[in-house]
Amino acid sequence: MAGHEFFEPADRKRPVADPTAAEPLSAEESRHPCDPAFRHGVVVGFDGSTSSERALAYAIGMARRFGSGLIIVHVANRLPTTVWAGCEPPVFVDVPDHRTEVLGLELACADHLAEVPWILVERGGDICHELEEVGREYEADAIVVGSTHGLVGRIFGSVAGRLAKRAQRPVVVIP
Repeated sequence: MAGHEFFEPADRKRPVADPTAAEPLSAEESRHPCDPAFRHGVVVGFDGSTSSERALAYAIGMARRFGSGLIIVHVANRLPTTVWAGCEPPVFVDVPDHRTEVLGLELACADHLAEVPWILVERGGDICHELEEVGREYEADAIVVGSTHGLVGRIFGSVAGRLAKRAQRPVVVIP
């Protein structure tokens, strides 16, 4: 088992070019650090649901067949909540989702992940955008996601459908 790694969510502050500096930050420095051992790996969206567990199982097999690493991505819910401070207008605060830590511990204990090297990446924001962004950063060979069967997916469009339309790399949707 390779272990897991937590990156800062995408909605947190990133390095910004210092206007007084001689040279601005390059594109490589402004992105999240990327472990080169996982370049051209398989990205899989995982939230602990049955659908994402099936996607994870497929992605493990895919990574094993390709001889590559597995990049497990959990897009944390950042729930906006309103804080009312007396007479002042309400302020919206992001409440962090600690589910990534729990998922990381569950994955660390999973026997089936011993077959491939893997990392766990936490992001915050739009699921489709974050999965594609991680895929771009790691130059992934494919993105694997589970399908959505709920009412919300029918109304707003499923993550798998939206990702398949906009992704710049192959998307595998597991039923």
